[in-house]
Amino acid sequence: MNQPRPGHAELDLEHFLPYRLSVLSNRVSGTIARIYTERFALGITEWRVMAVLGRYPDLSANEVAQRTAMDKVAVSRAVARLLEAGRLQRETHGDDRRRSVLCLSEAGYRIYDEVAPLALAFERRLLDGIDADERAVLFRLLDRLDELELRAETESPSSP
Repeated sequence: MNQPRPGHAELDLEHFLPYRLSVLSNRVSGTIARIYTERFALGITEWRVMAVLGRYPDLSANEVAQRTAMDKVAVSRAVARLLEAGRLQRETHGDDRRRSVLCLSEAGYRIYDEVAPLALAFERRLLDGIDADERAVLFRLLDRLDELELRAETESPSSP
């Protein structure tokens, strides 16, 4: 096994939470992505945009980026591809003609209505080996970490 070089900082990635969460997220996202990529030629970012708008219609692209914590440029590109493919619709928001909101088109909802149950079935299989009490603890801890991260972000946005 490779050892860190003497005289340099050591970061034990196997016990570094951000790294572990990122690796797990990438593995899980990659596994479920194979389903919608093969069937609908959707990338992970495009599906996340669709999933958010399927649950919360009439959001701006910035609001989608905020909800997903994805890069605004990546969201903007995904939105452009989805609009071009006819999977999203852009409309002006009520009285404010300067603000546009996004929603799934009928074609977008057809895909969403097919992928969402597959994603839920995948989640059930993933969590199958974890009992209900452990799941409750897992989701409480995830909520707590999210809360702590948001607090840290607002207190010190420039620190890692």
